[in-house]
Amino acid sequence: MDERHGARKKIVNNRQARYKYIIEDTIEAGIILTGSEVKSLCEGCSSINESYAGNDNGELALINSHIPQYRSGGVFNHDPRRVRRLLVHRKERDRMFGMIRQQGYTLVPISIYFNDRGIAKLQIGVARGKKILDKRQEIKKRDWERRKARLLRKNK
Repeated sequence: MDERHGARKKIVNNRQARYKYIIEDTIEAGIILTGSEVKSLCEGCSSINESYAGNDNGELALINSHIPQYRSGGVFNHDPRRVRRLLVHRKERDRMFGMIRQQGYTLVPISIYFNDRGIAKLQIGVARGKKILDKRQEIKKRDWERRKARLLRKNK
């Protein structure tokens, strides 16, 4: 567990984010959710694999994330792919928008979790896309680490 955030219950994890992107910085943001979305997140069937964070009318928003409708929601259910506003400080938001425009970065959602107070949070990574060569080198390095660990265990 991360010491800065205390106990947290991870709901959704974007495993492809660290494979496709070089994540240089992470930011914690609050998400504005409806009641049926929170209940659906507790069931744990949502996905942020194809989603990204971006500018939506001057506000930071999570775009293309999928939180399925709550089974017992009835007429009060939500749209599963709606744009969800994110809550960050104005200075952070302006800094992120500047990086996206000028330096070729993108905002990739890494995980959604409930913090120790039970509030849904989104971890966003400020990232650059990896080239195919970088991905291959990372796979080689990971394989070598596994083989090295096996050899060390075998020799003990």
